[in-house]
Amino acid sequence: LGCIKITKRDTFIEKDVFMNILMWWEDFDGKIPSPTILKPRPLWTGKQVFNLIIPRQINLIRYSAWHSESETGFITPGDTCVRIEKGEVLSGTLCKKTLGTSSGSLIHVIWEEVGPDAARKFLGHTQWLVNYWLLQQGFSIGIGDTIADAATMETINETISKAKAEVNQLIQLAHQKALEAEPGRTMMESFENRVNQ
Repeated sequence: LGCIKITKRDTFIEKDVFMNILMWWEDFDGKIPSPTILKPRPLWTGKQVFNLIIPRQINLIRYSAWHSESETGFITPGDTCVRIEKGEVLSGTLCKKTLGTSSGSLIHVIWEEVGPDAARKFLGHTQWLVNYWLLQQGFSIGIGDTIADAATMETINETISKAKAEVNQLIQLAHQKALEAEPGRTMMESFENRVNQ
C-alpha cells in the first residue's frame, strides 16, 4: 500500500517533508536531488525518494500487477511499466509484484546482483520510508474494507463446520468411554488437548 502511494504518478513531496526524509536517512551523501517542479514551490516526486534507496547498479523492467496487455511501450497510461535504470525509477508504480513476491522482482534482482546485505538494507529502508510516508500523509480504511468476500466467508464457514464436527466426534468418543488418555495426562486433560488442536 505505502509503496504504491509513494510511487504513483501524481504524488509530490513538499520541501519540508523531503528534507526530513534526507535528514533521517543514514546513507545520505549530502547531494540533494533537483526538484521535479520548481514553481510555484519546489516539489519532488515519490519516485525520486525511492531513487535514494535503490542501489545504483540496478536495472529492471517489470509490469505492475494491474498492467493491461493493451498498454504497450515504456510510458503507459496507467503507469504500469516499472523501468529502473542505474538505480533510478524512470516510470511505473511499485507494487507487491514489482517489489518482491516473484522471481525477477526488485528485491530478487538486488539480492542476485548486489548481494544479501544490500537486499536487507533495501528492505529496511523501504519499511522506514513507507512508515514515515504514511505517518506524514495518512490513509484511512472503512468498515467495508474489513468485510470478507463471499469466497473467503465460505472457506471460514467450512473450517468452522469441520472443527465443530471433529469436536462432536470427540464428545461422542468421551461419552462412549472410547477416548484414550494421552501419556502423562488425565482423561479430561487429554480431551481438552484434542479439542484445542
